[in-house]
Amino acid sequence: MTKALLEVEGVDKSFPGVRALHGMRLELRSGEVLALVGENGAGKSTLMKLLSGIHTADAGVFRLGGEPYRPTGPRHATELGISIIHQEFNLVPDLTVAQNIFIGREPRRGRLLLDDRRLNADAAGLLERLGLPLDPQAVVRELTVANQQMVEIAKALSYEPRVLIMDEPTAALNDAEVTTLHELIRRFVRPGTGVIYISHRMGEIKRIADRVTVIRDGEYIDTLQVASAATPDVIGLMVGRAIASDARPEGVRADREVVLDVRGLTTKALLTDVSFDLRRGEILGFAGLMGAGRTEVARALVGADPIRAGRVTLRGADVRIHTPADAAKLGIGYLSEDRKRFGLLLEQNVQANIVLSALRGQFTKAGFVRDGAVRAAADRLIGTLRIKTPSAQQTAKHLSGGNQQKVVIAKWLVKDCDILIFDEPTRGIDVGAKEEIYQLLNELAAQGKSIIMISSELPEILRLSHRVVVMSEGRVTRVLEAAEATQENIMHYATLRPDENPADAAELGLIAENPEERAGHS
Repeated sequence: MTKALLEVEGVDKSFPGVRALHGMRLELRSGEVLALVGENGAGKSTLMKLLSGIHTADAGVFRLGGEPYRPTGPRHATELGISIIHQEFNLVPDLTVAQNIFIGREPRRGRLLLDDRRLNADAAGLLERLGLPLDPQAVVRELTVANQQMVEIAKALSYEPRVLIMDEPTAALNDAEVTTLHELIRRFVRPGTGVIYISHRMGEIKRIADRVTVIRDGEYIDTLQVASAATPDVIGLMVGRAIASDARPEGVRADREVVLDVRGLTTKALLTDVSFDLRRGEILGFAGLMGAGRTEVARALVGADPIRAGRVTLRGADVRIHTPADAAKLGIGYLSEDRKRFGLLLEQNVQANIVLSALRGQFTKAGFVRDGAVRAAADRLIGTLRIKTPSAQQTAKHLSGGNQQKVVIAKWLVKDCDILIFDEPTRGIDVGAKEEIYQLLNELAAQGKSIIMISSELPEILRLSHRVVVMSEGRVTRVLEAAEATQENIMHYATLRPDENPADAAELGLIAENPEERAGHS
């Protein structure tokens, strides 16, 4: 049997009002990639913060290489041989790639002067060794999110750790970048090193991990060999219940009221002649590759980005929306893909976040806040949306990702928006929480709410959408009814270039006009 590199036994950790871990155990073997999975709130982040020295355990034992492991802080943990790459980047935007990699460890000339030439040379050597195509002198702020992730990885590996912990490392990466990352992990893993890989993406776990450890509600559940572990079995262990993943919606009747009609929407940056309509009680999915313009459509609709040309008709009347506040007044709520940056006040409590969008007017009288009405509304939505929180006074930053997303949804429900735009509604959310969000979206549609859902996950688009708007390079290439929406069809239209006519492509046999014909070309 391969020797254990890192051992966790009988670990407990509690915070005020919350027991985060109880009897936790974990074993990372030398030379392996161990996947760690569990629902949001299962205790993964708490365990990682204990390992990286951010928190101290209430009870339990940690061993690294057979020796007791007791980090007193993050720097000490790194010195002992454990580096962690958090899901939230820890970079200084205005510094260069090289400066971020070696921050606090910059080479010097004498006591006072930094040696920039050596700094850049050291960074260039590291990046070349890791196979990362980054310019050491590039300013981090100007990099894509994917390249910023690569900087985080380079910084972690520059310490030459024995254990590398990666928390959702591919959330911002495309398929090619994921492949590059996995190659990097394989080069890193050797006798004497190991990786703990936290992810909600079962396909990735199958490709990169040797074993998978499942935790639930702060407790260890089981460890399985990835090669023989069936995905439904892993998910069942994670959530403690069966997940129905094959449900598909029926199309919305064509005679349903059109609540939003968009014609010729054009922006300076990307969008050209975007047209679509949204019906009452419909979930309209937006699909496309990275950079297709899906988020730009949402931002233009709510006034976050200026519109150069086009017409927006809301419930039969032309409207001009200049700011998100204008959109909110008209009953349009936008849930950004970056909920922590644009959707929540992380340092405020759950109650304050829920009533934020409607505080002025709905919850005030004669200039005073109606505390009773605020508490009642928050408690009602916490119950309705099944938000897991000790109380409405819990600080938002302490909630799991799925529950943070529910708080953002509650914020717009209390505003009673008729149209809700969800941008990547389940990004960074585990399988069980995803199911709750899916159920919630379907319930909202059944109540007559109209929903635009932008997602990079095709199974999610197919699972929820009554129709699918497919985009490529700032244009709509096709609107697919539920019956003809398949992964193959969506990818065909998502890869059309702006100078290609969908009808011409179908005529040439590249894209069939119906699912049966297209299946014949596959």
